[in-house]
Amino acid sequence: MKRGYYFVLIGILIVGLVYIYLHRQELGLTGPHGFGVSEARDGEPTCPGDHPATIVWQKVDRTPDGFKVEMPTDVKEIQIPAYNERGGTEQVDMIFSNPDAETTFSVAWADNPPVARVNNRAPDRTLEMARDDAVARTQTTLVSESASNMQGFPGREFAARNTGGGILNSRLIYAGSRLYMLIAAFPSVSARRGRDVTRFFNSFTITSSSGDVEPAPLAPARKD
Repeated sequence: MKRGYYFVLIGILIVGLVYIYLHRQELGLTGPHGFGVSEARDGEPTCPGDHPATIVWQKVDRTPDGFKVEMPTDVKEIQIPAYNERGGTEQVDMIFSNPDAETTFSVAWADNPPVARVNNRAPDRTLEMARDDAVARTQTTLVSESASNMQGFPGREFAARNTGGGILNSRLIYAGSRLYMLIAAFPSVSARRGRDVTRFFNSFTITSSSGDVEPAPLAPARKD
């Protein structure tokens, strides 16, 4: 495998996953013994006393970063250094919120990220590699996926889970040259509220895309 391609895979194309990885024990992403997991009647892992979070939502206006979204209150912002295909690092932005100790909602974004550059900015290949990297980094198994279109921009939605019961839902959007990743992560299926995931995803609005090109001015009319 070429060194540049290797760095693209290990470098964080979408750093919401770094936060999830660092908190994998709390999110039930560490294996079948995390969270005192037991088996439910239908075979789904569950957690004793597990219950969904009651979420208070707030509007987050990140127009300078090209988007608006609704997230649980107490939104935090971080930057994480990410490896690129040259072996150097680039800063990737992320906002996240924890409505409880076991649930995470996050949005991460990067302009012209390595995963796009290595794929010659082809949307389908960029989104597919981003999805594969997300599943690999969280040690989860893909359980569903669908193509999506967000305001005319190509995207992917997928769900993945691990043997310990942790589950994440993600939406990838490739807008211009900017790649966004929305993540909702839960410690178990029973802790997941579908309407919260839907509200989070559907509230995301792109206000501008990186790499937007201004329309060329009209040429003056010729005088014969």
